[in-house]
Formats: sequence, structure tokens, C-alpha cells
Amino acid sequence: MTMYATLEEAIDAAREAYSAEQGEDAEVQQFNMQKYILQDGDIMWQAEFLADETDAGECFAMLSGAAAQSVYDGDFDEIELAQEWIEENTLHEWDEGEFQLEPPLDTEEGQTAADEWDER
Repeated sequence: MTMYATLEEAIDAAREAYSAEQGEDAEVQQFNMQKYILQDGDIMWQAEFLADETDAGECFAMLSGAAAQSVYDGDFDEIELAQEWIEENTLHEWDEGEFQLEPPLDTEEGQTAADEWDER
């Protein structure tokens, strides 16, 4: 799993991976993304493009059909995509490399991350 500091970087990496796998002119049917909050409070992103809407993928399904294709083609607003993210789907790091939907509150780092999360 590769995560990126910005959503745009995650989308660019997903586009490169998809075009390498499917070819330059491949059509996209699904765009998925995932937001992560690390123990230190940093926000990271992961994105993926899929050729079939029925594929599960690793990330949360966001857009399909023409909307997914437009993100693949670079016709998207990063701020708008981030605003469409449902915060309840954000994964919080509990332990190094282990993520869950709620931040850990039993450690100082977890409490700090939860406090920073609440401030946003």
C-alpha cells in the first residue's frame, strides 16, 4: 500500500499504475480513494482506477463511469474531491501499518491525533 501526502499525488500515481497495466487509451469505470490519519496526525491519501465497477479494489469507491473517466483524464478539482470524502470512512493508524475507522484514544499519540482530527 502506497500513500501520498496529497490527493493529487495519489491520483497521479494511480493514473500511472492504471495506464501501465491497462494501456494508455484504456477506459476507466471506477475511481476509488482512501484517506488516512497517521499516528502523528499527518493526512495521507491513496487512489486507484479500475476497469470494472464490480471490482472491489483496496480503497473506498467514489466515482464511476464518466465521472471516474474525467478524474483519470485530469479533469477534476482536488479540493472538491476531498470535500466529497465522507469522514466516517477515514482510516486512523492504531499501530504502525494498522488502520481502523476510529483513532486510538489509549495512547498519547492517539489522543493527539484524535485532538488534531477534531480540530479539522
